[in-house]
Amino acid sequence: MIGLMASEETRTLRSTTARPSATAQKEGATVSTAPRAWAVRLVVVGIVLSALNLRPAITSLGALLEEVRDGLGMSGSVAGLLTSVPPLCFAVFGVTAPRLARRFGASAVVCAGMVAITAGLLIRPYTGSTAGFVAASALTLMGIAVSNVLMPVIVKRWFPDRVGSMTGLYSMALALGTAAAAAVTVPVTEALGGSWQSGLAVWAGLAAAAVLPWIPLVRDKAAGTPAGSVHARVESAAPVRQVHARVEGAGPVRQVHARVEPPALRITRSRTAWALAVFFGLQATAAYITMGWMAQIFRDAGVSAGTAGLLLAVTMVMGVPLAFVIPRVATRLPHQGPIVIALGVCGLAGYAGLYLAPAAGAWAWAVLLGISNCSFPLALTMVGMRARTGAGVAQLSAFAQSTGYLISIPGPLLVGVLYQHSGGWGLPIALMIGLMIPQMAVGVLAGRDRTVEEEAAR
Repeated sequence: MIGLMASEETRTLRSTTARPSATAQKEGATVSTAPRAWAVRLVVVGIVLSALNLRPAITSLGALLEEVRDGLGMSGSVAGLLTSVPPLCFAVFGVTAPRLARRFGASAVVCAGMVAITAGLLIRPYTGSTAGFVAASALTLMGIAVSNVLMPVIVKRWFPDRVGSMTGLYSMALALGTAAAAAVTVPVTEALGGSWQSGLAVWAGLAAAAVLPWIPLVRDKAAGTPAGSVHARVESAAPVRQVHARVEGAGPVRQVHARVEPPALRITRSRTAWALAVFFGLQATAAYITMGWMAQIFRDAGVSAGTAGLLLAVTMVMGVPLAFVIPRVATRLPHQGPIVIALGVCGLAGYAGLYLAPAAGAWAWAVLLGISNCSFPLALTMVGMRARTGAGVAQLSAFAQSTGYLISIPGPLLVGVLYQHSGGWGLPIALMIGLMIPQMAVGVLAGRDRTVEEEAAR
């Protein structure tokens, strides 16, 4: 499937970039030959492998949270704080991703992110203290944060005519990695002698594999950027402030590098950007509460640890097919509000089931919450649809994700506090139900057919 999509994207890019328009040449846009086929394939492989590594650090911990708490002596409140670390790191480090990408290139930053994930996963189980565990987790999450922000940017730049299908592929791989970590962490831990340290550290191997596809793209400057899409691609009619062109080598001109400074986009003036940021934050709140606490909810209801891990895996694996389908459907609709409503209704039904009969209908609630969690690929798709240009997508992605993850920070922590002080899951689940209503409302606003460039210009 990856090879088929890569060949399809190669043909598309060749047909659209092999003959640059006269207008683009006049305005100093980047002019080059089509990107190499091997580079396109490496980008697809890199996107898939990177996406597989964007959640195992979190869901593997959720599956072994009770063992980690016992091993490090954590209270429920501290464990709630630990489940709030991912959105905090995503907010703090994610906002730096566009600046780092402009300086070093998106491929280099994602490559460094995969290295950080590998190092953090190897270190954190063996620190021996809660502070060390949190610090090593932060290193891992830093790598995840910058990759989170830059994935939509890479998709938009390399595959501008396939945003829906490539976002679906990326989201599907992300869901698969999330589900795999939830499903197999407990069995792998048991196979390794019951050591939770080994069960968590084993995921560093998958992260190390994700480093490899990006290395040639980082080293090969010509292949690291698709033709006609970075720096000076004339993606809109926006005025160009300054152009510096330099012709490489003598003889026939093979490539012209042009640097264009686009006009500043005041993203905070866009209501759609704010709606998308709040929607992203509320869906992230639900997702991290689910990843961090759902297995524990089932275990407290009398479900075994292995079955609870499988239930969490079912919730995550629902995103594998749906994360591929939903973006493709979303890009064909003028308004994504109906999808937002459908996913929200599934979430309300799943939380109600957890409240009323957590063990009796466990598998049904896991499926419903898995469907609801597909708000994440929908949000990523809307990021690509609500901006016209690659620069706009980068700015919107950073704003929506960083602001959204800031909004999501209190949720998992509050669930831990409510759980510890109430002695049950009634109040935490009621909180989850209450947050789903505004998520649906702002999602409908974010799904309207408009762009942030239009709103910021007004």
